[in-house]
Amino acid sequence: MHCITICGGTSYALQATVPRLTRSSLHRCLQRHGISRLPETEGDKPSKQKFKVYPIGYFHIDIAEVRTEEGKLYLFVAIDRTSKFA
Repeated sequence: MHCITICGGTSYALQATVPRLTRSSLHRCLQRHGISRLPETEGDKPSKQKFKVYPIGYFHIDIAEVRTEEGKLYLFVAIDRTSKFA
């Protein structure tokens, strides 16, 4: 089943305007109006593939900038591709 929701980014964008808005309450509101999911894509869907096998010690690294009331923070995540240990 292929399901993409739009609650995550939308609830973050509305957080300053509606501070007590939760993802679940936003989802219920969108469901009530029939717009809780993105439309299905037309045409061929990409085929699912297995992940490439990596040797031990190969890390996937992500860096994200997070803005808070206190200022900017940086989130660093490193995941070993073989063991999936973060």
